Amino acid sequence: MFGIKKSLLVSIWFMFLTFPLMVIRVDTIEKTVQWRWMNMVYVGVGAFLFSYVWRFLLERKAAGSAVDAPAATVKERFTQRILTDPKMYRPVIAIVLVGAVIFPLIMDTYQVNIMVTALIYVVLGLGLNIVVGLAGLLDLGYVAFYAVGAYAYALLNYHFGLGFWTVLPIGAGLGALFGIMLGFPVLRLRGDYLAIVTLGFGEIIRLVLENWNEFSFGPSGISNIPRPGFFGMAFDMHSATQYLYYLMVAMVLFTIFVVNRLQHSRIGRAWMALREDEIACQAMGIDRTKTKLTAFALGATWAGAVGVIFAAKTTFINPASFTFMESAIILSIVVLGGMGSIVGVMLAAFILVLLPEYLRAFSEYRMLIFGASMVLMMVFRPQGLISNIRKKDAYKRSSDA
Repeated sequence: MFGIKKSLLVSIWFMFLTFPLMVIRVDTIEKTVQWRWMNMVYVGVGAFLFSYVWRFLLERKAAGSAVDAPAATVKERFTQRILTDPKMYRPVIAIVLVGAVIFPLIMDTYQVNIMVTALIYVVLGLGLNIVVGLAGLLDLGYVAFYAVGAYAYALLNYHFGLGFWTVLPIGAGLGALFGIMLGFPVLRLRGDYLAIVTLGFGEIIRLVLENWNEFSFGPSGISNIPRPGFFGMAFDMHSATQYLYYLMVAMVLFTIFVVNRLQHSRIGRAWMALREDEIACQAMGIDRTKTKLTAFALGATWAGAVGVIFAAKTTFINPASFTFMESAIILSIVVLGGMGSIVGVMLAAFILVLLPEYLRAFSEYRMLIFGASMVLMMVFRPQGLISNIRKKDAYKRSSDA
């Protein structure tokens, strides 16, 4: 009964807030006012049902977390076994790889191009996962490193005629350099202050590219960027898209391998210690400066490399491609997938990139659906789609001792 009363108050409040927009319609041509009372009824009923279902699910979640604690432990052990036992996921990996190989052979150029974009965001998400998911450093200016790689290829090709394969490691190196440049000023910052500084860094890079016309050609951008070649072979549009697709598949596999090794290495454990408690991490003898700079540099390396691929894919770039919204989407991929989880980040990247393309019929409501889904995820599954399983080491005393 208490939930019904609260939901009823919420519906009345929503009807009051939306009354001027949903009920009153002024026709300036005919100079008449239309009163759409049914819209207020729809808003009230919808708000009441949504609020009641929301409260019901929250109460059920709270009750389930208290009653099903042993079941949750069993579920966690089962999930950990699936993610750590190679025999459990080798058939799935084999099926996914076979599907990835034959995908461009059975799909048209449009579908392959969309998948290339999704794979680009997979690599970007895995790169940001190093900074946010493993090291716990909130970076809202990650798109700046993405822009550095893209403009590195465009400008070096325009002025010096350097090819794609020559600029690819240069773009990655410039991304790492800018990551270190960002890391030094923020060594003493945490939380909201770190987020504000990284956001400012991303906006500074975008504004420099937009206003320094002699260097970056300003808002007009750079066009006719050549696509990657293969020993001097020329490709048509379809073949070039397929080539980029296989290149991105190889890039994703390489990124997964490197990030997985880093996650289980000494520096990876230092990142996770830094994420959990920075003061305790420093007290244990871990160099906080080196750990943070390494996280920023390695995370930015992947953004710089993928920026080069993005410029080669689109053959045209301008500052409008590197706004804060891109950083927000990449961060959403990491949060939605599960911070620190490689599989979760990949799944979230495919969901956030592919679903808007295939739901163009609901283009007017895409941002509303996106925002509502993120709110629901943060309330009912804050650990993400696939949470990262923490490795637990237990010491057992020998029976002979």
